[in-house]
Amino acid sequence: MSRRNARQGRWPLHLMRTAAVLVLLDTLAQAALAGLFVTGDLDLLTWHSANADALAALTLVQAASALVVRWRLAGPVWPVGASVLLTVLVGAQQALGEARILAGHLPLAMAIFGLATGLTYWTWTFNPAAADAREAKAEVTK
Repeated sequence: MSRRNARQGRWPLHLMRTAAVLVLLDTLAQAALAGLFVTGDLDLLTWHSANADALAALTLVQAASALVVRWRLAGPVWPVGASVLLTVLVGAQQALGEARILAGHLPLAMAIFGLATGLTYWTWTFNPAAADAREAKAEVTK
């Protein structure tokens, strides 16, 4: 396979990287909007709520792209599970926020940010070629 074809075959990883970065940046935007709301700009609560919908959509894209990375590039299964978990946590976060249960909303925000950070880091360190080489070596040693 030529180098160009190998790069073209990695589009699922590029998609997941893009989605992960957008999720992470949007999570940071959520924190900024919440902080500005708490300082007294009440209009930003509406922005915070609307942006939560955008974040939920982005986590769905990330979960779907993680699944495609698993299928097309033989990626590990845990990023799929972690991405689905992130989607569920964002949904729970929205429910807690709408119910104004800040005792759960604020700590869950930290968990979401940590998980989003970990997934973003993984997308930029995952190397499908190295994973293929490790798998081939394991097959030879059997």
